[in-house]
Amino acid sequence: MEKKMSKKLWFNILLFSLMGQVAWNVENMYFNTFLYNSVYAGASQVAMDGTMPVVTAISRMVALSAVTAVITTFIMGTLSDKLKNRKLFISGGYVAWGFVTALFGFITRDNIAGLFGLTDEIKILTFTVWAVILMDCVMTFMGSTSNDSAFNAWVTDVTTPAVRPKVEVAFSILPVLAMGIVMGIGTFAQTGAISYSVFFIGLGAFVMLCGVAGFFLLEEPKHRVSSEENVNYFKSLVYGFNPSVIKKNSKFYLALVALCCSSVATQVFFPYLLTYLQYVILPASADVQYLSVGVIVPVLISLAVTVVEFFGLLKLVNKNKGITMFICVAVFAVTLAALSFAHDIVSVVIFALPLLPAMFIFTVHMSASIRDFTPEGKAGMFQGVRMIFVVLLPMIIGPALGERACLNSAVEYVNEYGVTQVVPASSMFAYAAIVTACTIIPLIFLAKKGYAVESAEK
Repeated sequence: MEKKMSKKLWFNILLFSLMGQVAWNVENMYFNTFLYNSVYAGASQVAMDGTMPVVTAISRMVALSAVTAVITTFIMGTLSDKLKNRKLFISGGYVAWGFVTALFGFITRDNIAGLFGLTDEIKILTFTVWAVILMDCVMTFMGSTSNDSAFNAWVTDVTTPAVRPKVEVAFSILPVLAMGIVMGIGTFAQTGAISYSVFFIGLGAFVMLCGVAGFFLLEEPKHRVSSEENVNYFKSLVYGFNPSVIKKNSKFYLALVALCCSSVATQVFFPYLLTYLQYVILPASADVQYLSVGVIVPVLISLAVTVVEFFGLLKLVNKNKGITMFICVAVFAVTLAALSFAHDIVSVVIFALPLLPAMFIFTVHMSASIRDFTPEGKAGMFQGVRMIFVVLLPMIIGPALGERACLNSAVEYVNEYGVTQVVPASSMFAYAAIVTACTIIPLIFLAKKGYAVESAEK
């Protein structure tokens, strides 16, 4: 395989990665604000008291979504390996993914009450919350099929170790770009300038169009011959848990554990971040312009700084990856701890500027190492294992810790209807800092083994 990628390949990787991140950002960030600002908004205190707190709903939604993602990736990743048809899984999956995203525009308390014939306000709110949670699982199934399993395996198939760091740079920049795009539109939904229906239907349509384009743009990678090619399908599902496989590919699993720790730390605060900014950091009367300045501008500034630091440090990181990974973890932990004491938007932006580059540089190179250490010809078989460490554990443990931080701090907000709600607290950043420090342990063992690709067992 050529070391230099074609323009068409780059275009396909960037397009499907960006649109996938747009869909994931809608799910990861705005389903949470959707619960706060639409589903729970306007409900009576009686309904609120009779239903799970919104921070608990978010934690459960993220956890169940993670379980769905992992189960889906195990099954669909291995199936795409067996059927040797990544293109169908990616393109068809994106179409379905966008369609389900658009359906969220029709979830309201009134619609749920009419659908199930409900009149009790507690039941109406409870059913609506669970409708969001269950539909999130359906959306996750579509996204995990097309993006987490098929697309990630496809990228591994069509790239080489020589170009993967550059691809991972793009993969870590694109989520921030997607975040800016989604937040640029989502801010208007968050403040009521446009409805959440318009927001979900519009972005869902773009993801669907990307899927349709995939049928014409994507090319099936050349099949890589594997000694395990004829292994029984169900044996393939558990292939990555075989003790001999773990021992043979120890660096792959150490890299996964390291990325798992940092991902858990991120998930402690990330699901609650926009709500925290809206209700705690920014004034309760914040309008679209204030939210744009307080949220979108810091994201874009951080993106610019991240891009500059990425390309300035890329060569240095490649030469001194072991040391750089330790530095990134240290910066990540220290800035998270500092954020727990930041109570205004200026302080948040100041501490976010070093945090984002450190987090992204770490994620870029650890993700590239995971791809490098993936046994050739078995990318699909290992996507499920990757999902356990990068999605399942972080999205169950992280939000649960964040929920505990919020409930323990008991920071409350009285909305315009006079109803009291628990909102995220700055203590979630302190919890995240402690988890981040745990990343040092697998990094020590990985540094001893080395990051060289040629020494990885295949």
